[in-house]
Amino acid sequence: MTYRPVEILLVEDNPADVRLTEEALREGKVRNNLHVARDGVEAIEFLRRRGKFADAVRPDLVLLDLNLPRRDGREVLAEIKEDPDLKTIPVVVLTTSSAEVDILKSYKLHANCYISKPVDLEQFVSVVKSIDDFWLTVVRLPSETK
Repeated sequence: MTYRPVEILLVEDNPADVRLTEEALREGKVRNNLHVARDGVEAIEFLRRRGKFADAVRPDLVLLDLNLPRRDGREVLAEIKEDPDLKTIPVVVLTTSSAEVDILKSYKLHANCYISKPVDLEQFVSVVKSIDDFWLTVVRLPSETK
């Protein structure tokens, strides 16, 4: 039996965090394809397969930063979870904010989990690897349903 790679959409505007996430996932246990949206507008275009993302795959998992240019991560999360075609995609909020208000709002918007990014590089890589261990190894992700 051949397993297809897990499709991950990383919504992140910080190039250093993108690079570290790529490296950590490359070292992970599960084959994956990482797609990157640099802001909230790109994220929605990717998810809706519009414009330059017309041929985009449906992600199995979204890693979402909250503090994004052009369109805030909270707005992106709300739009994903309000859309019948997108709401089954698990969304992991991965952000620098550890503010209780952001945590509460993210869960009220139906985030599947909330992770505060550590500032330390080794800890950041460790957190991404733990996402890989849990979300890509332990959890069963839904297949696209149409």
